Amino acid sequence: MQARGGERAADQHLGEIADRRDRLDIRELEPAAREHYTQRWQAVQTEFVDRPGPALDESDQLVTEVMRDRGYPVEDFAERAELVAADHPQVVESYRAAQAARQVHHDRQGASDTSDTEDLRQAFVHYRALFDQLVRTR
Repeated sequence: MQARGGERAADQHLGEIADRRDRLDIRELEPAAREHYTQRWQAVQTEFVDRPGPALDESDQLVTEVMRDRGYPVEDFAERAELVAADHPQVVESYRAAQAARQVHHDRQGASDTSDTEDLRQAFVHYRALFDQLVRTR
């Protein structure tokens, strides 16, 4: 009985997210904006080799800018993730993982080791997956 109540609550929550998403004016990027963001991503990607931490921060900022440009509310990460999940469910867990890895990096700032670099690389790959979904045309 408890599992059924949990399923019902989860279904209700998903329905509420879908309703909020449907009230938004999510739009495609203009071709010029798509090109601009793609060029910026390539620059961030190049920077990652020498400065992985700052490049990861820039990738998060860039993804947030693309989301804002497309019409997603960007003030709260949890809300962003939920609403993005409505349109891009295949990459939302990657987005959450990237955000968590970025936070871990900031929490242990200065303790640089190879595992941290690998975590940053994986987080960057996660941001890339969401970026690709957000900038591509339907």
